[in-house]
Amino acid sequence: MAGFELLLSKLRSAARQLPYLAPALSLVWSAARPWTLAWLVLLVVQGLLPVATVYLTRALVDSLVGAVGVGGSWESVRPTLLLVALMAGILLLAELLRGATSWIRTAQSELVRDHLSELIQRKSIEVDLAFYETPDYYDHLHRARWESASRSLALVENLGSLLQNGLTLVAMGAVLVPYGLWLPLALVVSTLPALYVALRYSVRQHRWRVDTTHDQRRANYYDWVLTSAEHAAELRIFRLGDHFVETYRAIRARLRGERLALARSQGVGELWAGAFGLLITGATLGWMVWRAIQGFLTLGDLALFYQAFNQGQRLMRSSLEHVGQVYFNILFLGDLFEFLAIEPRVVDAPRPRPVPSTLARGIRFEQVSFHYPGSERYALEGLDLEIPAGEVVAVVGPNGAGKSTLLKLLCRLYDPHAGTIRIDGIDLRELSLPELRRRISVLFQEPVRYSETAARNVRFGDLAAGDELADVEAAAQAAGADEAVRRLPGGYEALLGKWFRGGNELSVGEWQRLSLARAFFRRSPIILLDEPTSAMDSWAEADWMDRFRELARDRTAIVITHRFTTARRADTIHVMQAGKIAESGTHDQLLAAAGLYSDSWRAQVRSPGVGGSG
Repeated sequence: MAGFELLLSKLRSAARQLPYLAPALSLVWSAARPWTLAWLVLLVVQGLLPVATVYLTRALVDSLVGAVGVGGSWESVRPTLLLVALMAGILLLAELLRGATSWIRTAQSELVRDHLSELIQRKSIEVDLAFYETPDYYDHLHRARWESASRSLALVENLGSLLQNGLTLVAMGAVLVPYGLWLPLALVVSTLPALYVALRYSVRQHRWRVDTTHDQRRANYYDWVLTSAEHAAELRIFRLGDHFVETYRAIRARLRGERLALARSQGVGELWAGAFGLLITGATLGWMVWRAIQGFLTLGDLALFYQAFNQGQRLMRSSLEHVGQVYFNILFLGDLFEFLAIEPRVVDAPRPRPVPSTLARGIRFEQVSFHYPGSERYALEGLDLEIPAGEVVAVVGPNGAGKSTLLKLLCRLYDPHAGTIRIDGIDLRELSLPELRRRISVLFQEPVRYSETAARNVRFGDLAAGDELADVEAAAQAAGADEAVRRLPGGYEALLGKWFRGGNELSVGEWQRLSLARAFFRRSPIILLDEPTSAMDSWAEADWMDRFRELARDRTAIVITHRFTTARRADTIHVMQAGKIAESGTHDQLLAAAGLYSDSWRAQVRSPGVGGSG
């Protein structure tokens, strides 16, 4: 009784996952509709062929017995040979259909895999930047990315097998009914333990996968550290290779041991379920043999029953395994749909206002406070800052003062927890989000390196601006990147980076200049630069700043920098400390004030080249 209650509990648990079934099937249908239709037709035909084989077996056995009884004359053997030819034709047709199904499944799987990848990619670029700050996001992404395609395809495969097996089972049940109404029931009872085992271990395997997601990601991380160019130099210099290999090995050994223990437990359960099924089969077969001895059944009937019951039991067991796999795959697809259901919080207002094409008054931060997800320390706290339209403003301060956070909030990658940011008096949250970002050119502290051509690296600043090479070259010249690009084989059509064959690697400073060119390529009214000259020497810095002032004419620019030689060329300098503006003024005014800026200026002049990132 307790076992029956446990089975019902598992069935209720499985039923709770059914809401994910319809979206999963819809996903496959939308990705590969014609191929799925063809596949379903083939499944129906393949599901009915075994029944034809069973009936032909009975006719063949009875025909063969009759032919032997009359001495095996040609007249008596000819119907038997006809049945043999018909059975061979059915077997050949089954093989042909199996091959066609395999080809169709390959086409279907490729379409589904690509469709799912696109869904995950689009959701990844839609979610807020804040999601990338949490381990839970990466756990969801890991399970969605690594499991979704295979699980969706496996789910379709399992459901197809269930459909095919179900058709065959219904037909087999109809075959068995004339020999006893209790026989189909015995067939079902013999496979109930297998259903219990399938559901129980589907739940356990999914729980294990979820519980070990963090460890699986850590193993992937250590594998990446050991095999990526980014870490290659330090691994050799600091002799870290053995440490990371051992760490990776320890995690994998633990995961492997847990997986094998789970598989061993499942194997024992399946063994007991199989033994119970054999006991039922032996009892029913003994009853049929006794009926045949009494003369109630022919040898053909006995052959038909054995094939029908044996195949029926095999199909029932296979179907129940597929039920378990359907449940298992739906559990993982739940992770996919949870990931796809993530809704961004930084969104357009119900009726967004247009963004000014040019700034008339400027940008204003009013009592802005903000802390990053997972942190209780405020990056900005009660910050007030005004940036007049058309000015070049520098923001300086120690690491962690909140300088880069200003730029992220102005781009609405995050929204402040308190206070308001306004452009020409309009709250950022009231403006059209795509249009706002279209009006901003930005270079963040770590320049992004695209393994594309040099020209495309610049054009990524504004893909809607067209393909005029002259505009690309002008942006590169303004950023000081033109000379480095022209030295490459192929110039602006040279492939950059070492990810692909024929790529050219640039120095850190050259990558930074190229990123600057990308920011300049977008002719927007607001320019945001985070440490734009950190990889330049003092001569290049002075030359670049002269050209930048010309480029920024009639545009509003904010430059985050540790270099006071860069900051001094700005119209206004704001000194940040602990998330607030501590001082503001021109270079000369701040020196005369003898405050934080003055002390830092004198320290930096005494130690030229000292700087950092912040």
